[in-house]
Amino acid sequence: MFDKRKETPEPPPEPAAVAPSTPKEFTSRSSAVIGKTINIKGTISGDENLIIEGTVDGSVDLPQHDLTIGESGKVTADLDAKVVKIDGEVTGDISGGEKVIVSKSGSVRGNIVAPRVTLEDGAKFKGSIDMDPSDSKSTASTPKPTLTSSTSAEPKGTKDLDKAAG
Repeated sequence: MFDKRKETPEPPPEPAAVAPSTPKEFTSRSSAVIGKTINIKGTISGDENLIIEGTVDGSVDLPQHDLTIGESGKVTADLDAKVVKIDGEVTGDISGGEKVIVSKSGSVRGNIVAPRVTLEDGAKFKGSIDMDPSDSKSTASTPKPTLTSSTSAEPKGTKDLDKAAG
């Protein structure tokens, strides 16, 4: 009547091997998006690609990532990204680590610094293009000379007048 097999408890089943959970990075979408109705004033920086369809006033700093200004994007900012693609309007200086592309619907009022620049037929552009960024970076990092007071910069006789007055 009593089966001894049922009396001895069976060991609980081993849980299935579960891979350690790792936080998912935002791989479901390749870029963050600032929508058409969003207005931002200030500095934007981050570690992912960005698409701007709204309005930005300030600066965008994504030197290791791609930045796209969509057709409805209106940006008044200095931009720094690895690849910058402009389909909308930009007023400000643009620095592209690899390249800058201004599409036929794009409009730029500002200077572009990048090793490769593409202005598609129909693109609007007013500014300058520097395709030798190493040259501009070396001059930008070189300190500008400043005039400081020293004995060699003073006209003769000034030193004597200072001593007499003091």
